[in-house]
Amino acid sequence: MFAILGASSGNLVEWFDFYVYSFCAIYFAPAFFPKGDTTTQLLNTAGVFAAGFLMRPIGGWLFGRIADKHGRKTSMMISVLMMCGGSLMIAFLPTYAVIGTAAPFLLLVARLFQGLSVGGEYGTSATYMSEVAPKNNRGFFASFQYVTLIGGQLLAVLVLVVMQQTLSNEELRSWGWRVPFVLGACGALIALYLRKSLTETATDETRKKKEAGTFAGLWKHKRAFFTVVGFTAGGSLMFYTFTTYMQKYLVNTAGMDAKTASAVMTGALFVYMILQPLFGALSDKIGRRNMMLLFGALGTLCTVPILHMLKDVTDPYAAFGLAILALCIVSFYTSISGLIKAEMFPPEVRALCVGLSYAVGNAIFGGSAEFVALSFKAAGMESNFYWYVSVICAIALLITFCMRDPSKVGYLKDED
Repeated sequence: MFAILGASSGNLVEWFDFYVYSFCAIYFAPAFFPKGDTTTQLLNTAGVFAAGFLMRPIGGWLFGRIADKHGRKTSMMISVLMMCGGSLMIAFLPTYAVIGTAAPFLLLVARLFQGLSVGGEYGTSATYMSEVAPKNNRGFFASFQYVTLIGGQLLAVLVLVVMQQTLSNEELRSWGWRVPFVLGACGALIALYLRKSLTETATDETRKKKEAGTFAGLWKHKRAFFTVVGFTAGGSLMFYTFTTYMQKYLVNTAGMDAKTASAVMTGALFVYMILQPLFGALSDKIGRRNMMLLFGALGTLCTVPILHMLKDVTDPYAAFGLAILALCIVSFYTSISGLIKAEMFPPEVRALCVGLSYAVGNAIFGGSAEFVALSFKAAGMESNFYWYVSVICAIALLITFCMRDPSKVGYLKDED
């Protein structure tokens, strides 16, 4: 249990740092992109957010290789240190008014740096937590990866809510948005210290294999690799639609006050976080494949009506209920996200395959969720985005239907 907590502490900090950008974008967008209306400014910041995701495949490959050849612990320590550097850079970055076009360029550089870090964090931490989880309760314990991932998001929202209650809009726009990035950098240093005490799960024998951390080793499992890319596309797209983008959607489309929208999403994310171990334990009973089938079917059928109802919502309690409904559907995927991937690959290429396959699907579909949604809105076709999400979920459903249950036939089945 200590190993789970130790690994997940760094995971929480990594995702807090990454999500703070999204939640604070409403306040710092004019500082880096001063021209245009609100939607245009948010579109620009969303574009930079998406660019960070494009670095994830590189991070997934780099840190996956390090984890498979030099150990999971080493990889996790390097990734959290890199996130610390990216957050500090954003925290002290001059604005457009001070250095002109260099400001958005340097913001992009910092986000690419963070994207590289997060790209490595997911695969390695998912692999590590799956390997240290008790054999008969892997779904339950491995679900804590998303507990801390969501916890990082929740903490980012909570920090923003506290700042909204203590600072004026003018203070938030001028300097207040920098504070969460400083806090994230400090948290990364604490996580680095905690990760030093973790026990390595990759054996010397595994790390010394010729194919360890190589593309040649990955290619031997190409079918599993592309399967993960396929269902990650649907899971990531729906996850980011109803988490990071939802706050902007409630403000920019439903017309909800920014403070009210933040409060709604704070409550929704808290409930969502608590749900993960429950859904993880359910996967130990019914199998990972059945969980993914439920996610794909419900995501396909329910996304369009939920987003349509949220578009016209006026009552914050109704918005909260609809958000919870959507997040319950997403939980069928997120609670087992890391584990189902780890079960599909052998230990010598596990971190590489998990990290890279996830990063590719996540970068293309998850990272672009806000950008695509805002692009449809700017073009006056916002409802097309709802159907886009549903179609990708349908593809994930089809892919899952064609695969075997990794909790029953996967590589972790006989590992202690």
